[in-house]
Amino acid sequence: MTSAGFEAALRVARLCKALGHPARATIVRLLLGQRRSLTCGEIVAQLPLAQSTVSQHLRVLVRAGLVTAQEERPRVLYAAERGTLDELRRGLAAL
Repeated sequence: MTSAGFEAALRVARLCKALGHPARATIVRLLLGQRRSLTCGEIVAQLPLAQSTVSQHLRVLVRAGLVTAQEERPRVLYAAERGTLDELRRGLAAL
């Protein structure tokens, strides 16, 4: 395997790890189904999870690049990062 191939596989593995928790996969699915960005409170209102739990999962998803966070004080708006999700789909298809 080439160095580039290994790096691509490593990236796919990291993205899969970030999506490896059912709550995070659910949050991404929820955000993908929206026409606009959502606040943490709006996400919490649609899930059977505490606000602190959703916040923690959002941090992981943002760090992985699967979700974007846009600060509009006093709130933060979250959206699915479609480019990264497309990259993940292509990477999985290449396995």
